[in-house]
Amino acid sequence: MNTRYIDLIDQTFDFPQREFSLENHSLIFHGIDLTGLIKKYGTPLKFNYLPKISENISQVQKWFQKAFEQQNYIGDYHYCYCTKSSHFKPVIEEVLKNNTHIETSSAFDIEIIKSLHKRQLFSKNQYVICNGFKRDQYIDNIAGLINNGFSNCIPVIDNYEELPLLQEKSKRPFKVGIRIASEEEPKFEFYTSRLGIGYKNIVNYYKNQIEEESQVELKMLHFFINTGIKDNAYYWNELTKCLKVYIDLKKICPTLDSLNIGGGFPIKNSLAFEYDYEYMIQEIVGYIKETCNESGVSEPHIFTEFGSYTVGESAGAIYQVLYQKQQNDKEKWNMINSSFITTLPDSWAINKRFIMLPINKWDRNYERVLLGGLTCDSDDYYNSEQHVNAIYLPKYEKEEPLYIGFFNTGAYQESIGGYGGLQHCLIPQPKHIVITKSENNEIKDYLFKEEQKAESFLEILGYE
Repeated sequence: MNTRYIDLIDQTFDFPQREFSLENHSLIFHGIDLTGLIKKYGTPLKFNYLPKISENISQVQKWFQKAFEQQNYIGDYHYCYCTKSSHFKPVIEEVLKNNTHIETSSAFDIEIIKSLHKRQLFSKNQYVICNGFKRDQYIDNIAGLINNGFSNCIPVIDNYEELPLLQEKSKRPFKVGIRIASEEEPKFEFYTSRLGIGYKNIVNYYKNQIEEESQVELKMLHFFINTGIKDNAYYWNELTKCLKVYIDLKKICPTLDSLNIGGGFPIKNSLAFEYDYEYMIQEIVGYIKETCNESGVSEPHIFTEFGSYTVGESAGAIYQVLYQKQQNDKEKWNMINSSFITTLPDSWAINKRFIMLPINKWDRNYERVLLGGLTCDSDDYYNSEQHVNAIYLPKYEKEEPLYIGFFNTGAYQESIGGYGGLQHCLIPQPKHIVITKSENNEIKDYLFKEEQKAESFLEILGYE
């Protein structure tokens, strides 16, 4: 009878997979000995595996290049990284190794650009796409880049008052984009995105506010929908409406030459995950070219702003099961040595699924469990997994620790959880490890930040 955990995985999924394999009944992730990582640093811990970032960027760049060549697409492709997914210095430095550009969301993002430029990691010719609702400091900081010669800093106009503010602060001519306020899926709580300017208003906005302004050059139309890039009628319908606006604008605005289709590529959240990235790129490129050519306008340069796709699959979190509580005849609670609310906030806030696998004991019998965090909050649990909304793990044994890993957690979790700040029930942030590869392909790791100390909380709270 097949009752071992490895048997459960084998009969449910194709395993091993490109990033996951086993060695001595323990899990290996991208060649990383996770058991060795635990022995070296202890748990709980979080880690970033930087080479995965470059791998994902390079793959998309190759797919776009291939699509352009096969379809004789006249234009350039530009990969922009959406910084709000992860602002960490090692992450952004890895991103910038790959002929990439930056998309910003707020005033302090611009300070990161300035720091990167000072260290000669970001040039004044690279694109800085400035999204978000802009006021005061953000406007000042964008104008500062423009005035200091960042020739491809492109503020994307989000509302009618931003352009005059930018003109007032900027001493040089500058380029702008316009964000389309896309219509959301019917199941959304609202009909139209709060971001951007409505489809029907954009052409008139250009005529009234930009066309006669010698200081301003309209360069880009920006399009993004919350549900991301999916092969369904809703996505293609919104892209069609976007292209209609682009074509109408292009016919009266010769400087417009770029279409920013935002981000929205999904990341792997299950061992059964399937998504044909290359097919979607081919279809998008082909549709943009066909639609523009039929209307007699040249196809635009294409920009993307992939955030989660860039960094999501590069990170993970590892916990120890401290104790098992048998609460009734059917429910067993495996208690981890951290908190889901503080370290994986999306699992609590939006019921997001991550890939969850044990690190060790794959040769042992398994059992169905619930996973609980350390806080005294009833919502601090994880119970959304790939096994039909059930969690199965090797049986808990007090004498031999069980370790579990959550993978592809690299987007948003640290910033949403309040990295280095106050945590729910004052549960400390785990230690943070960065993993790289040497020139001879040897895996190397170092401690980026220690586990949060009580003194950190006390200082924030005013006790010290």
